[in-house]
Amino acid sequence: MLATLGQLPEGAGWAWEMKWDGQRAIAQVEAGSVRMFSRNGNDITATFPELADPLVEVLDGREAILDGEIVALDKHGWPSFGRLQRRMHVLRPTASLQSGTPVTFYLFDVLALDGRSTTGLPYLERREQLESLDFTGPRVQVPPFWTGVDGGRMLDLAREHHLEGVVAKRVDSTYRPGRRSPNWVKHPFRANTEAVIVGWVDGAGSARGGVGSLLLGAYDDEGRLVYIGHVGTGFTGAGRRALREQLTQLERATSPLAAPPPARDTKGAHWVEPELVGDVKFREYVGGSLRHPAWKGLRDDKSPTDIDLPGHH
Repeated sequence: MLATLGQLPEGAGWAWEMKWDGQRAIAQVEAGSVRMFSRNGNDITATFPELADPLVEVLDGREAILDGEIVALDKHGWPSFGRLQRRMHVLRPTASLQSGTPVTFYLFDVLALDGRSTTGLPYLERREQLESLDFTGPRVQVPPFWTGVDGGRMLDLAREHHLEGVVAKRVDSTYRPGRRSPNWVKHPFRANTEAVIVGWVDGAGSARGGVGSLLLGAYDDEGRLVYIGHVGTGFTGAGRRALREQLTQLERATSPLAAPPPARDTKGAHWVEPELVGDVKFREYVGGSLRHPAWKGLRDDKSPTDIDLPGHH
């Protein structure tokens, strides 16, 4: 189930959760084993092996399907998508990588328990069942939620703790798998969107040998891949070089976009097959283009054809 982007809801009947800057995951636990899946259905069990034992040990033979967010914390204990990037693309992480960049699975929903679906239960009942499982270890936890509080105060708390924002959920809402519902409303501090990489422009100066900027696209309501702007900040030097190396393997002679983008953005552009998805922060989306975008990183848990226009998700 996915949240819609919107203003903070007012009035009674809402529960509040913090918004984590991580990777959404579903864990299926049965017969003493665990399988974990990303939002687009990829098996990520081997990518985060340290999460399996805590899930099995706490459930102690019970079966469950759990929903949550995999998060990597920085030295201050704040969620860092940049740190999580070190783990997301590694199929079999070494013990050194696991200890150097540990992850935590923050659970916020239960979809089935002891062989019975819980998706038809209201939010508060699902949360009660989830909390009764007693996940309190360092690798798997159930963060708190709040009711009867002001949304503005929740945003203040999230900001104080360097979190991404808040999510409001109707206390009587059922869980609708695969659906984006107005019963869940997300409110980040700064707008965030996924985007399809459609090309790049070579870097110059300190960025020489890497990408200077990425050209971005998304699918409109008619299913056409359209240009939404370019991003040239938020990269490390190593990140620029790694992206260029990866994109070179996807290079093509022509643009994959349905219509030509502005020439001012694409002088010297290298076009690529639209196969890679990234996360981008931005201030606003106006006139068909992102304003003040900053790159966050690649995502392999999203399919390019699922990426719609900013603000539509």
